Amino acid sequence: MCKKICIALLYIVAVLAAPSAKAISITRVEPENWWVGMKNHELQVMVCGPGIGKSKLAIDYAGITIKEVAKTDNPNYLFVYLTISTKTKPGLVPLHFTNGSEKFTYNYPIKARTDKSGAGGFNSADVLYLITPDRFANGNPGNDNLDDVVTNRQNPNARHGGDLQGLASHLDYMKDLGITTVWLNPVQENKMRGGSYHGYAITDFYKIDPRFGTNEEFRSLVKTTHEKGMKIVMDMVFNHCGSSHWWITDPPSKDWINNGGKYMQTNNATVSVMDIHASKSEKETFLNGWFSRTMPDLNQRNRHLATYLIQNSIWWIEYARIDGIRQDTYSYMDFDFLARWNREVYAEYPNFNITGETWYNKSTSSAWWQKKTILSKKDPGLKTPMDFSLTFIMQNDAFNGTVDNGYLKDIFEDIAQDFIYPDPYNVLIFLDNHDMSRFVREEDTDLKRYKQGLAFLLTTRGIPEIYYGTEILMTGTKKEGDGRIRKDFPGGWAADTINSFKKEGRTPMQNEAWDYMQKLLQWRKSSIAVTQGKLIHYAPKNDVYVYARIKGSHTVLVMLNSSTTDQTVQMDRFTDITAGYTHGRDVISSAILDLSKQVVIHAKGEYILELSN
Repeated sequence: MCKKICIALLYIVAVLAAPSAKAISITRVEPENWWVGMKNHELQVMVCGPGIGKSKLAIDYAGITIKEVAKTDNPNYLFVYLTISTKTKPGLVPLHFTNGSEKFTYNYPIKARTDKSGAGGFNSADVLYLITPDRFANGNPGNDNLDDVVTNRQNPNARHGGDLQGLASHLDYMKDLGITTVWLNPVQENKMRGGSYHGYAITDFYKIDPRFGTNEEFRSLVKTTHEKGMKIVMDMVFNHCGSSHWWITDPPSKDWINNGGKYMQTNNATVSVMDIHASKSEKETFLNGWFSRTMPDLNQRNRHLATYLIQNSIWWIEYARIDGIRQDTYSYMDFDFLARWNREVYAEYPNFNITGETWYNKSTSSAWWQKKTILSKKDPGLKTPMDFSLTFIMQNDAFNGTVDNGYLKDIFEDIAQDFIYPDPYNVLIFLDNHDMSRFVREEDTDLKRYKQGLAFLLTTRGIPEIYYGTEILMTGTKKEGDGRIRKDFPGGWAADTINSFKKEGRTPMQNEAWDYMQKLLQWRKSSIAVTQGKLIHYAPKNDVYVYARIKGSHTVLVMLNSSTTDQTVQMDRFTDITAGYTHGRDVISSAILDLSKQVVIHAKGEYILELSN
């Protein structure tokens, strides 16, 4: 009897001491919702929570089935792959989790697609206006100082307080200038020490940085922009995240971050991905190395992460109806991932456009990424690479106004290499951006270089981008630091004593620059020769570069003089373009030129001629 009692007591103690199943808790689900009627019927739902990977999942919702419940080496994550049929109705989808005797239901929202605005892409008919949101305008000082990060406008590398409300309040300024498309440096959360004002150290891919505003405010900004007849391009970063991202301390899998989650600096050997002579180690260091210690490198070869990133971009398109994406550090990522991303985005939104930061000295390397060519052999899928090669020529000596340099020939020869692009009319062209010295220089004493640069940018092939502040002659060099090329726009803060958004707040030279840009931009909208036409050009002669844009019966003839003296141009050289036309009206001055006679073009001057009879 005693023996039986002892055994019973031992059994009771063992049962009481045995670990029971922990209560199921979910700390995060991403994406937070999805939509019915998407062309891709598969949805990945990332579920996070302590020990959630030990749970089993069941669904009971008409039209939705479980394709796969994927576990990783981290028990705190589940990747649930659902198939959503075309007959599925919007509603809350109950995800039933069980772990032993514990049960938990998470109601996942599947919404109707009601907004069909936007997502229209951008093309050569557009002009992009690139803005660093923290430095443009502060519309809501109440969101300036968050997370122990205090704004300090005296520090070029600190947060300055620009936000979405500030952007929204100046949309009319951009429209009046002639901009068609607003491109924002990243606006997703950067909850980093020091503030990460630039936006490229994302700590939550599904959340607008609260120091800029809310998700709802961003969606409202896009809607308002559309109502004003303009578009929005969203900067995205898939190569890396911020070191304070919530998953860094508990990554979904061991291979989520490249190099085993340990810092290794990339060698920035961007050409290695296409270099047939590159060593394996150099390619691996480039692709797997980190952009910086505070920006862990993401491994897009992990199938769950790849799907996560692709869905994230599609979620933002569907949620906010943005019109385009500029993808940062494009060549630093896995080729196959990028090709898949392009395919899936364009399959869902055929009119959309993606531009990739293809930062190379030679146009051959940028062209390697554009669509399917003999250069890349495989189809990279990218519609719009960035033409840095042309930018470097324009930034350096092409439009210098102090010497007879003949450097317009460098532009001619670069454009003459366009045979390497599958679509040279769909490349992004720019005088400068947020990562390089501004085109306008402090030593410029007149607007000759400025006007020639803009005249060329806005009439040659491609999709032009203008960096905010160029219209008011903002300066800054890379040597001074990135913060100095991302200065605050004067008048964007209530305390500013100068408001350059207004004519009376600009100097005479600034107003001349502003008016020149506005006239070109507003005229460009109506010129189908420039926005849709083919380009025909002539080798520079006597320091004069001449080219035409032609669409049907519409012809625009552009003449640029890089000489420090006036040049007389014999017009009979261009009769294969000018035949049938007798006159040309200069877009800026409205002067009428007789095409049957010699044309005198002023030193460091330009003509943009609309041809007519």
